[in-house]
Amino acid sequence: MFAVVDLGGSQIKVEEGDRIRVNTIPGEPGDKVTLENVLLIERDGDTKVGTPRVEGATVEASILEHGKAKKIRVFKMKRRKGYRRHNGHRQPFTELQIEKISA
Repeated sequence: MFAVVDLGGSQIKVEEGDRIRVNTIPGEPGDKVTLENVLLIERDGDTKVGTPRVEGATVEASILEHGKAKKIRVFKMKRRKGYRRHNGHRQPFTELQIEKISA
């Protein structure tokens, strides 16, 4: 059984027991979160596709931690102009543990 959930503009395929990283959502580690933007559910070969959401479907998850991803380096340069810029970015994330998918 799996579901496709819309979280912060990203569509993520989840199964029970999965650990996923998503853009930061409010809450403290240990809190329970209910995800209601379920776009698709598949159970035993039976697929329900929402228009745009599956009515009555929810995904229960718990927040494991908040953190920042590895740093990426951004380098801009214009040739022959002496223009060079270095920048770095660490994307904040929330790690979730998927506990239950209900349709």
